[in-house]
Amino acid sequence: MANTKSAIKRIRRISRQTVVNKVRKSRFRNALKKMNFLIEEKKKEEALKFLPKLNSELMKIAKTGIIKKQNASRNVSRITKKISAI
Repeated sequence: MANTKSAIKRIRRISRQTVVNKVRKSRFRNALKKMNFLIEEKKKEEALKFLPKLNSELMKIAKTGIIKKQNASRNVSRITKKISAI
């Protein structure tokens, strides 16, 4: 257990950040699931409309460091490729 005042404050801060990060990560996963569902259902127009929202969501969490920027770019690239293949 932390025994200095700064370490105790840090633990409180980390616990708050963990909650925020979990929320952001779940939003990212839900967005990916929704996009994959649209691709499986072959709804190209809806997928194209949802693509900018997904891209925005991915870049937001990449900016905050929850996932790496390369990971976000790779996901966008793969999804764009899948959409164009429909």
